[in-house]
Amino acid sequence: METYEIFLSRALPDPRVLGLVLSGSQARAGTATARSDHDLYLIAADGAPFEPRRDALVDLVVMTLDEFRAHAMPGSGTEWNRYAFTHAQVLKDTGGIASLVAAKGTLTPDEAFAIGREALGAFLNSVYRCMKNARDGNLLGVRLDGAEAVPACLSHLFALHGRVRPYNKYLEWELRHHPLTGWPAADLLPRLESALSDDAPTALRELLNALEPHARAAGHGPELDSWGDDLPFMRGTS
Repeated sequence: METYEIFLSRALPDPRVLGLVLSGSQARAGTATARSDHDLYLIAADGAPFEPRRDALVDLVVMTLDEFRAHAMPGSGTEWNRYAFTHAQVLKDTGGIASLVAAKGTLTPDEAFAIGREALGAFLNSVYRCMKNARDGNLLGVRLDGAEAVPACLSHLFALHGRVRPYNKYLEWELRHHPLTGWPAADLLPRLESALSDDAPTALRELLNALEPHARAAGHGPELDSWGDDLPFMRGTS
């Protein structure tokens, strides 16, 4: 099985290779383990005969430049893979690859606002359902709605900072090494864990009350106010 280093020694000087991007744990200092492979994106010239590869050493995705340009961007159907390019390392760039990686790994102001608004709506919906389940004594519903609220809350928080929400695997690493302003990991992580427990109603109310002023400052007041008289119930102030 060809090692990562041998593969690079062949690919880097090959003129048919327009770009090479290292992602995954090997690109994020301190996250790789003994089992971590090397996640690579190879951007190939049209018609170049490169084949994808997936084994214990290398996970290689091959794309043309046009395919790579669209990959993970809004409307592509692969938006789920966008965080792969946050903190990614560009190993070869024959022109424009680094700028494409940077665009994938961060959010434009318009993207941040749209993602933040949608995520806030999903978060508020889960908070409301969790509170109703708690009121009615439905403990399973409480836990499930707490679990659904967490990713929506995180998507909103990261969007407020113009950032892509990390995969769950990297969440703690991201918060500790690249903290969100005003949301220290030592405070946020325990709240998220509580939101996954029987204490979800209390945790979600705390998250909502802490998040609301930031959301309003970012222009998301109408999304909050659309809940009318239910918003005080969700805040715990009714």
